[in-house]
Amino acid sequence: MEETIAGTQAAQIPQQRGQSLLETAVRYAEERHWDVFPGTWLESVGGVQHCSCGDASCPAPGAHPARPDWAAQATGSATVARRMWQQQPAASILLPTGLTFDAVSVPESAGFLALARMERMELTLGPVTLTPDRRMQFLVLPGATAKVPELVRKLGWSPASLDLAVLGEGNYVAAPPTRFGSRGAVQWACRPTPANRWLPDAEELIPPLAYACGRDRRDR
Repeated sequence: MEETIAGTQAAQIPQQRGQSLLETAVRYAEERHWDVFPGTWLESVGGVQHCSCGDASCPAPGAHPARPDWAAQATGSATVARRMWQQQPAASILLPTGLTFDAVSVPESAGFLALARMERMELTLGPVTLTPDRRMQFLVLPGATAKVPELVRKLGWSPASLDLAVLGEGNYVAAPPTRFGSRGAVQWACRPTPANRWLPDAEELIPPLAYACGRDRRDR
């Protein structure tokens, strides 16, 4: 799919290249069978980019739902996706969580540490995104929301003590190459490939992720 991260440092992330938002959204629906829906987009006003929502202080410019009923708008049909992005080609690509996957979100620093640890453990990863607000989101099988708090407790941590969140039903992630205003684009830390079509269970990834979040907290 898009360009991805090589190695374990943010400095190594190359620029995104590839197809348009429309074609990318269609590919997510067609090749990965992910539901997609169009979000807000960026508009240039006086040479400055603003979110189409009109909020000058928008926290995620060009990268959030454009309407309150966004969940009903999500589609797994490539044909419907193409039609929606034809209507607004600049719309961000958003993926609802809780359907075909949940997402475990951690700080970028902990995410890179966890990736290195997972590589040594020879764990099979699903796709992982890296957002311009310095978060990594690990895609896992649905149902993680209910499992993760207890998994974290069993490892000796209080869930509230770690900067580790699970996005499940009612939430969404922004997919590459969606841009967050002038902050940059969402990128793949681990890109979607035929090898990771089958997502891991949260139970496999939480030990290294919790360890990395705990170490990241101590190092701050």
